[in-house]
Amino acid sequence: MTASEPHIVEEEFVEAKNNWELEKLYIDLASAKGKALTPVEKKFLRGLLCGLSPAEIASTVYKSKSSSTVRVYLSNGLYKYIEEMLSIQASTNIKVKNWSRVTQLLEKAGYKKTWLQLEAVSNLVTTNYPKKEAAEFVNMQTTQQDWGEATDVSVFYGRQNEIAQAQDWIIQERCRLVVLLGMGGIGKTTLSIKLAQKLHSEFDFIIWRSLQLAPPLEVLLNQLIQFLSVNPDMEIADSLEGSISQLIEYLRSARCLIVLDAIDAVLSGDVAESQETGYTLAQIKYLPGYEGYGELIRRLGESSHQSCVLLTSREQPQAIAALSGNSLPVRVLKLTGLGYGDGLEVLKAKGFSNIKQEEYQFLIDWYAGNPLFLKLVGTAIQDLFGGSIYEFIEQGTVVFGEIRAVLDEQFQRLSQLEKQVMYWLALNQDFLSLRKLQRDIVPRVSQRLILEAIELLQRKSLIERQTASFSQTPVLMEYIAECLIEENMRLSSTKASSLLMNQTIFETQLKNYIRELRFNADNI
Repeated sequence: MTASEPHIVEEEFVEAKNNWELEKLYIDLASAKGKALTPVEKKFLRGLLCGLSPAEIASTVYKSKSSSTVRVYLSNGLYKYIEEMLSIQASTNIKVKNWSRVTQLLEKAGYKKTWLQLEAVSNLVTTNYPKKEAAEFVNMQTTQQDWGEATDVSVFYGRQNEIAQAQDWIIQERCRLVVLLGMGGIGKTTLSIKLAQKLHSEFDFIIWRSLQLAPPLEVLLNQLIQFLSVNPDMEIADSLEGSISQLIEYLRSARCLIVLDAIDAVLSGDVAESQETGYTLAQIKYLPGYEGYGELIRRLGESSHQSCVLLTSREQPQAIAALSGNSLPVRVLKLTGLGYGDGLEVLKAKGFSNIKQEEYQFLIDWYAGNPLFLKLVGTAIQDLFGGSIYEFIEQGTVVFGEIRAVLDEQFQRLSQLEKQVMYWLALNQDFLSLRKLQRDIVPRVSQRLILEAIELLQRKSLIERQTASFSQTPVLMEYIAECLIEENMRLSSTKASSLLMNQTIFETQLKNYIRELRFNADNI
């Protein structure tokens, strides 16, 4: 079939006549164009009015998977005529950002037969309404949104620098894949929702999905494609590769923001043993049956499209390390804790008032500004210590309850070598270089394995880097101290009873050492 066969052209997408004032639309668009629409333009218009994407129109008309020809026709022709026609009617500038907006704009302008308020719209765009009001009416709710189970973020603290950075990457630099990386409780989910809300006017589609329950990739792709196609009966490709290609085609046809929260839920610490030493390293891989997520992330980062996919994770997926870079379309934003001002607001929301500066700063330092940890400890101080931060600090226990559970969840995914590195870092006050770590750690480990372990710990958001040296947050140091004490207790229980007497001495010495490190750090 060719575009020069008008008798065939007119037979396609005829169902558009059932719902739309086609003849009126043809005439008005011809007026905007300056001459009559061609049969091909009418055909593509009817396809759009049937809710079909450029890819679906190309498949029907040309029996081709490539939609480039259709997209060129639309961008250079119909979209311009529609913009001109609606801009004249509304007395303001109207833009067709992608194919999905065509039906929305034309429906609001009164060209759909079933729209009951045709007269009201006609009055709005042709009489004495201010231009701003007319523009707002025509453009309202043009972004299609699906927030899934996104939580309420009306109460939000800080992160202005992070929001500005992510906005710049997504809007100005047109990054197609952005990862919010950070340890548990640091606020990745909240930031992803807030960011998507702020950017909604920049996109034609916004969809937010949590992967916390590890949905099969086929289920997720089905949801995304159906939402972006605006067609619940859309036929999904049979193969995983075909479904990913189908999704990417929609990301090319429209400006979409897809947020996939907690992608670490489909990741697994796959322990691989070194042949030379017997040490193990927990590589960041995908759970059995979820390897397709790796292919999805790789193709989203490598394929050219006009959309953005935002991921949140405690651990950086393997493909991201190779794809990301300061001048590349894939970026990683590592989240750290809140500063004193924003941390204080979190504590005030928990009912604290007139807090002494040294007390709230000590708490924020202790928990490294982790918003979840500050909320949890704030509740504990109110419930158990009558709101006295001083009394809580004096009792000395930092890691408990849900705070302990969050840290346990990440720590237990580590290999023995990674845990050993964590123990060693906890016992060093200053930032520790790779060379010094390799020289001092007992038992001795090769520089290569130390390098690999440090790299993994960084990708798992468990250590901090300053130039070429590494350290931990105070709360992690406290947690590691507790783990060392418990490990010593387990070892002592398997030895002669005389060793049990050393447990109290060991615990006291280690806690005193850790607290001395913390005290010195606070007074630097």
